[in-house]
Amino acid sequence: MEPPEEFPFPFEPYDIQKGFMTKLYQTLEEGKVGIFESPTGTGKSLSLICGALKWLQDHEDRQRREVEEILDGAKQSPSSEQNKDSAESDLPAAPDWVQQFAKKREAEERTLKSREEQEAIVKREARLEEIRKNNRAKFFNNKRKRKEGEKTEEGEEELMKDDPSAEGPAEKQEDEELLVDDYRSDEEDGAKQTSSEDDKEEEVHITKIYYCSRTHSQLAQFVREVQKSPFGKDVRVVSLGSRQNLCINDSVRKLGSSHLINDRCLEMQNNKKKEESRDKCDEAERKQKRKRKGESAGCPFHQHIPTYSDEVLAEVRDIEQLVVKGRKMDACPYYGTRYSIPAAQLVALPYNTLLHRHTREVSGIKLAGNVVIIDEAHNLVDTITGIHSVEITGGQIARAYSQLTQYSQRYKSRLLATNLRYIKQILHVLKHFILCLGGKAGQSPDEPSTGSPKVHLQTINDFLFTAGMDNINLFKIQRYCEKSHISRKLNGFVEKYQPSVTLYTVPDTKSNTGGGASSVSKFLQQIKQGNQQQTGETQQSGPASSAGSQEESPHQSSSPFMHIEAFLLALTNADKDGRVVINKQGRLSQSSLRFLLLNPALHFREIVQQARAVIMAGGTMQPVSEFKEHLLFAAGVEPQRITEFSCGHVIPGCNLLPVALGSGPAGGAVDFSYEHRNKEYMMVELGRVLVNLCNLVPAGVCVFFPSYEYERQVYKFFEDSGVLKRLSVRKQVFREPKKASQVDQVLSDYSKCIQRCKTQGYKAMPLTGALLFSVVGGKMSEGINFSDDLGRCVVMVGLPYPNIKSPELKEKMDYLDATMPHTTGKSPGQIHYENLCMKAVNQSIGRAIRHKEDYATIVLLDRRYFRPNVCAGLPNWISAHLQTISKFGDAFGTIRKFFMAKKADR
Repeated sequence: MEPPEEFPFPFEPYDIQKGFMTKLYQTLEEGKVGIFESPTGTGKSLSLICGALKWLQDHEDRQRREVEEILDGAKQSPSSEQNKDSAESDLPAAPDWVQQFAKKREAEERTLKSREEQEAIVKREARLEEIRKNNRAKFFNNKRKRKEGEKTEEGEEELMKDDPSAEGPAEKQEDEELLVDDYRSDEEDGAKQTSSEDDKEEEVHITKIYYCSRTHSQLAQFVREVQKSPFGKDVRVVSLGSRQNLCINDSVRKLGSSHLINDRCLEMQNNKKKEESRDKCDEAERKQKRKRKGESAGCPFHQHIPTYSDEVLAEVRDIEQLVVKGRKMDACPYYGTRYSIPAAQLVALPYNTLLHRHTREVSGIKLAGNVVIIDEAHNLVDTITGIHSVEITGGQIARAYSQLTQYSQRYKSRLLATNLRYIKQILHVLKHFILCLGGKAGQSPDEPSTGSPKVHLQTINDFLFTAGMDNINLFKIQRYCEKSHISRKLNGFVEKYQPSVTLYTVPDTKSNTGGGASSVSKFLQQIKQGNQQQTGETQQSGPASSAGSQEESPHQSSSPFMHIEAFLLALTNADKDGRVVINKQGRLSQSSLRFLLLNPALHFREIVQQARAVIMAGGTMQPVSEFKEHLLFAAGVEPQRITEFSCGHVIPGCNLLPVALGSGPAGGAVDFSYEHRNKEYMMVELGRVLVNLCNLVPAGVCVFFPSYEYERQVYKFFEDSGVLKRLSVRKQVFREPKKASQVDQVLSDYSKCIQRCKTQGYKAMPLTGALLFSVVGGKMSEGINFSDDLGRCVVMVGLPYPNIKSPELKEKMDYLDATMPHTTGKSPGQIHYENLCMKAVNQSIGRAIRHKEDYATIVLLDRRYFRPNVCAGLPNWISAHLQTISKFGDAFGTIRKFFMAKKADR
């Protein structure tokens, strides 16, 4: 099927958008893996939407015609089928009438299946059309009511957001709900448990497009683009999110932590299943038990999901709109959206849901025959590595050991022998983790560790052997954790009884070898006496844990066992695909164990093998060669299946001025390498460059530093030397905060200052705008737009190479040197090291130009940008216009002419 000459588009598309959509259509039709590079501001999202949905529309039309042909062919004689198959030589010898009967039966089954699918499609479309009609009627009715001053249904929906009556019933956990599920053996009942989950008949999945991006806000923005597109009224779109984003049960939402919300939701669903399965217990007895226990059979919002799922498909909605609709219908948006996946044409989901196999499976994501589009894919390798790399702190291990010990002591008489055996094995593993970090099981994590502090890496097998766990089957333990739901049960136990963080004796008792056991007995005695408040005070009376600051301090009462479980799962990877980083410090609470994934292609292989086509799109996909080597070729993708597309920017060349500057105003060479950047004369030159730029550039100037530490050091030097005062004459200075919660406020103040200066005029006040100090790889280097006056000049200070002494980076480089082909004069590890730097640069300097009419200058402040290999790592739309200027005076004159020309154009 050839690409169409015209694509549905909300306006006349640019030539690069037409080329993007044509290439995208071809890639989807041919079932290839595409790497698409389109600079931010070129309408990438809209091109993805219109190109992909046009292909899907044509694909569905073709499928519909094929079904009609099958149904029409069923009415005719099957002689053509007989003739077609008569040439097959591999059929077993059988009488003619047997072969004819088999062919006829096969044709009938195919016809019946096609007819059933067609009928299901017709019924679904009829339901959705009825819902759309009702929604349109409500819209016009609300419009009439607004004119007449009456209360509308939309107003009622807004009130429901804060309606306390929507809160689900509070449920108390009884001890029988805290017991781990029965687990008799590794083989027994395995098939039964699996089949019971699949008993529910599932709707057939139609061909669909999975679109994933990094954050919920980016997904919401994408959905809004779909709403504005020509496909917005007819396409069936589902947005998937976490329970934290979609839950409407206020009694669950108030738990705050995502782990607690997940555990509580799953517990409520489990309660419902158990209640429904108690056939031996009559209805009156069930009601009496429920009344005595004060619990409901499950979440009250889990009842109207089928109706809600039809509403989801009838109209394109983002996450917030889905939540509002769920509150109105008293239906759970989290499960309602998952229920809608089979019939959806476009599914928007976050990275984690797609890239993590277990999450993908439990969410009901079927990749076979479908299209996957990964946006913002420039960080895909790092994202996969981050998702599957797990770190647990010494404090978390100590807490898990303490809590699981107390759990087993309390319920040992009520648990099966198999459960107790596996719990004992897990305690054995946790004990060896503690010993590995120099601690002692049963002691406070703040006690001094044995041995000297050091950080070292080991292979998985070496780590297991060193820790004395090479004789333990981690696959069986992982399966037990999954089937018994031990992390959820342990979390409920901790929530109810608030066990102490560590096992330590009462202050007036001398520590001895039996201290751990005695403290368990005392704690259990406290539970029996109901003196839980005293336990909390005893816990607080101990020495303050330094691990508290690095762990989940807002929810100190929750169990960290889920992190332990994730680490155990990571240890089941192949020995060559990962490393264990042992960070041993002076105290257990300061130490940690981290699994580092070295081969991200391992977890990407299933996606590219199962999906019909995979599209990876981004504003800057360079360097593509490393992307293909590390992710695609390593995942088994053949070179002929890979297709590439790259386009320039929509802005004219006169709107962009990239300058590589080799010297400062005093004539000294500008070199911000690690050896020179801390020298005083280098920071003096930096201050002079920024003062001159601030006097010349209107509105906003954004400066990117290689690290938070260097930004702090430069800011302090500017403050002490008076440079900051000189900068503040023309620009109000803002700094990127380390806390993510403060970013929006800083950006708002930065934007308001620039707008205020523009409104009042530069003659009325000395300020001409604002200066923002940012950090490469920080909160403002990705996903935030410095368009128009917010970023008339972007300054990149130096080249942000990562720390070459990092054990993780060194291990990654060694792994690449050992596994990747050496195609150039440099080793694969060295190429990876340089590419990490250039990817960070490209993400930062790409913040400025955001649309066709925008203009800005980019100042690359380091003489190393003169090197050909560094220039080659820049995006083509920047490197094509790059000017390398050695003298600051010449560069300053060039920048002044640029802004004078822009002022004249206005």
